[in-house]
Amino acid sequence: MVKHVIKRDGRVVEFNNQKIIAAILKAMDVTDNGQDIILAAKIADTISKINVDGMSVEEIQDCVEMELMKSPRKEVAKKYIAYRNQRNLARKANTYEIFQAIIDAQVNDITRENANMNADTPAGMMMKFASEATKSYVDECLLSADVRDAVAGNYIHIHDKDYYPTKSLTCIQHPLDVILEYGLKAGHGESRPAKRIETASVLACISMETVQNEMHGGQAIPAFDFYLAPYVRKTLEEEIDKVSAMMNADYTELKTAKIDDYIKRDLTGLQGAERALQHAINQTVGRVHQAMEAFVHNMNTIHSRGGNQVVFSSINYGTDTSAEGRCIIREILNTTYEGVGNGSTAIFPIQIWKKKRGVSYLPEDPNYDLYKFACKVSARRFFPNFLNLDASFNQDDAWKADDPKRYEHEVATMGCRTRVYGNRFGPKTSIGRGNLSFTTINIVKLAIEAMNEEDDKDARIQSFFKKLDWALEIAAKQLNERFDFQKTALKKQFPLLMNGLWLGSEKLESEDSIEPVMNQGTLSIGFIGLAECLIALIGKHHGESEEAQELGLRIVSHMAEKINGFAETFQHNFTFLATPAEGLAGKFTKRDKKVFGVLPGITDKDYYTNSSHIPVYYHCTPEHKAKIEGPYHKYENAGHIFYVEIDGDATHNPEAIMKIVDLMDKYDIGYGSVNHNRNRCLDCGFENADDDLHECPHCHGKHIDTLQRITGYLVGTTNRWNSGKLAELKDRVIHK
Repeated sequence: MVKHVIKRDGRVVEFNNQKIIAAILKAMDVTDNGQDIILAAKIADTISKINVDGMSVEEIQDCVEMELMKSPRKEVAKKYIAYRNQRNLARKANTYEIFQAIIDAQVNDITRENANMNADTPAGMMMKFASEATKSYVDECLLSADVRDAVAGNYIHIHDKDYYPTKSLTCIQHPLDVILEYGLKAGHGESRPAKRIETASVLACISMETVQNEMHGGQAIPAFDFYLAPYVRKTLEEEIDKVSAMMNADYTELKTAKIDDYIKRDLTGLQGAERALQHAINQTVGRVHQAMEAFVHNMNTIHSRGGNQVVFSSINYGTDTSAEGRCIIREILNTTYEGVGNGSTAIFPIQIWKKKRGVSYLPEDPNYDLYKFACKVSARRFFPNFLNLDASFNQDDAWKADDPKRYEHEVATMGCRTRVYGNRFGPKTSIGRGNLSFTTINIVKLAIEAMNEEDDKDARIQSFFKKLDWALEIAAKQLNERFDFQKTALKKQFPLLMNGLWLGSEKLESEDSIEPVMNQGTLSIGFIGLAECLIALIGKHHGESEEAQELGLRIVSHMAEKINGFAETFQHNFTFLATPAEGLAGKFTKRDKKVFGVLPGITDKDYYTNSSHIPVYYHCTPEHKAKIEGPYHKYENAGHIFYVEIDGDATHNPEAIMKIVDLMDKYDIGYGSVNHNRNRCLDCGFENADDDLHECPHCHGKHIDTLQRITGYLVGTTNRWNSGKLAELKDRVIHK
């Protein structure tokens, strides 16, 4: 008796003769004589009695053909053979078309799925070949049937599906002090602990670069200022030794001198120890600045993956009030303001200013001067973005102003918006933790189906919530199944990540699985298209209707409550994400449009609005946008972002940035950024904010692009944006 079937992908499943019967009946349907279920059942029974334990799909199909040819219904065998050949050709043709698009360097949504990767280079092409081939393997081999159906039905999207078989995790906030204090050990090499600022800067780069190759998401440093501050003092001590040798005098006592701030000053009129100390400070500031320049330069040029893809890096800073910490903050801001190369804006790292009352926000705060400078830098260079530690959901009772390690109790974020903080299985912190994987629900399709099924508004909304619960359940199941697959990975597969960077990993042995520490990370369920969902349900979006806002908050709070429940059901850190849709921006829409046609306000564009944002085309003031979007952030505990588009040259208007941060403070917004006009010459890198710039005044080149934020991060050229995001960019309006 046949007990098992060996699928094309190698999976072994139970033999089921009902599938044979169904396939034969389908072939009979397209013949003149119709179905003969008795014959179909007889053939299935004959095959089931073959004396082997297992048969491949191809072997079973061969047997079906042979039995049909022996039966009176030979015409069915011909239809069965034709259908079988057609399916084989279809599988090959789809793969061929995708691969040919990559080979021809075609500009389409497959080759422009990730704007941070150049898929036209040989390495980038290789990455895309692997990516597209792997996705079909995941569908066939790693997804359960109901999950596969949900994906195929355009109800959910599995992010980074091409990395699924690798068992890699998404992202991490690096405990950089571990690397700096104990050195780096990964792969074939290792480094000694850092002793000076230059080494610390390089190790920060190497840490993120190396781990980027072990993960499929972003890399971040949660407390850039705190981690690097000790090496400012060590560098000062080196400079004191140098000045002692130069002056032939012993200035050893200056190594313990109290420094109020690291500011370069003229030495004129200074004598003795005072002159020596100021000289050492001047030299130290110069070295810190060069180290920050090197850090930014490296993060924009070191390719950690194929496709000329630099590290998707972020740094959080702003709350270290020590003289050394302030020196780090000031010089990373100075470096960012000056730009790289010919003065162009650095794309990475995404910089995030941690805004906190009593530290870095109010005029009486010790870092207020640096906060004002950060706003000036953001007005010119888009970064830093702003993380509101005063938001109700970002506060921690364990934070103490006099705690030298208070940064452990400060939430940190990834530049794209990913947030990891609460923890059911360990300390509440961002450090040494990250997202494991996430999946997004297409709530627009659920709303369209409810709209088509129900004329009554209340019945339509009720139907939507039933569908939403089903989608949430299937997304949670899929993430749990992916977790069960990921946890079988061994520590040795992640030579740096699991060598003390991921929380608790230092306790693992090389051959241990990572299961004991994986639950320190999060599984996130996201959503896209609240605006279009509301239009489908009640005819208006939340930016234009109080009723829609009430329903929007009801929908989002319901999702948050259900996802919190999954944490208990599955015993994982389930969290709720305002999805940063890039490649997904038009993917859901394109498929829904084919099924439902063009629906005004819903599928009449090439993209769905990101998560809980007001539509980009909707004219409103920054305050109205903040008032509407702010209430959603407390529910979206896996990450969210608020952004405002401002007009003209923001370079001389840092007050505009400060007003946006004030709105974040007023409306309990967790994380935000400001977009403005910035032209960029693709030939020489020159930038300015002129309107309608067509020729570079520096090199007279004609290749002018506008620097834009795509989903929280910048892209050097919109040439790499997919069609959905380009359509969204075209629709963006100024908030004024």
